[in-house]
Amino acid sequence: MLSSFWSFWVQAIVIGSMIACGILIVYTSKGQKKEETDETTGHSYDGIEELDNPLPRWWVGMFWATIVFGFGYIGIYGLANFDGIGTVKVDGEDVTWTQTNQWKAEVQAFDEKIAPLYEGYLATPIAELAQNEEAMQTGGRLFKSYCAVCHGSNAMGAQGFPNLTDHDWLYGGEPAQIKQTIMYGRQAAMPAWEAALGEQGTKDMAQYVRSLSGLEHDADAAAKAKPQYDMLCVACHGADGKGNQLVGAPNLTDEIWLYGGSTKQIETTLRYGRAGRMPAQAEILGEEKVHVLSAYVYSLSQDK
Repeated sequence: MLSSFWSFWVQAIVIGSMIACGILIVYTSKGQKKEETDETTGHSYDGIEELDNPLPRWWVGMFWATIVFGFGYIGIYGLANFDGIGTVKVDGEDVTWTQTNQWKAEVQAFDEKIAPLYEGYLATPIAELAQNEEAMQTGGRLFKSYCAVCHGSNAMGAQGFPNLTDHDWLYGGEPAQIKQTIMYGRQAAMPAWEAALGEQGTKDMAQYVRSLSGLEHDADAAAKAKPQYDMLCVACHGADGKGNQLVGAPNLTDEIWLYGGSTKQIETTLRYGRAGRMPAQAEILGEEKVHVLSAYVYSLSQDK
């Protein structure tokens, strides 16, 4: 609950409704005869008269039983910020029952149940695990739960999010490299170059970058930028522009562009830099699940 007021509000509605039901039963039963009678209430419709008979005892008893059960349930499991006396085992300890603690207990029970399965997966090399259909179904579910929001349900990515189904890898596509990426994440560090290049220099450099991949470009502008490329960009992208997976520097000679290959998009990248981040999943998923997920990602780019 966001505040004690809303907690009190929920308690008042729930408990107040239960008390009101009890009062209603007592009020409607008061003054009624204990036995069935032929006396009427005076109401008649379409020739049918309403008899003044008491409510069936089993019906009234079920109402009272429901109310008693409701108070008992609240006493055991609590209501809003009121903790009941019920407990649930979490991390081997008995803690007060709450919806959150119940969820944690169920997750732990499930993890313990499937632990042997994941241990077997962890002992299998990623390349071999990628051939296991059952493991890949598990990996696919993990991907949809944790990765699809960025890379897409088809793993083909989007602008700023790599396509995982091709053979272009910023940090390497070998099993160990993929697992390293998922386990510990990646932090891109493309610096902003406008201050060093200037406005015209940034435009010239964009033409040179386009020339590396054979795109249409201004040859004179590209020639002007070549010396600056050799001085500022070679350390990461290499003299041939083919990039460096050790630092996640992309290959500039192919037709794959993470942030777009148009002149305007390249200029934006040069002018402001890029700082894409792949979050680490080790603490969220654990190594066993990351291992299966790595095998799934590895399988996406393998020739079927």
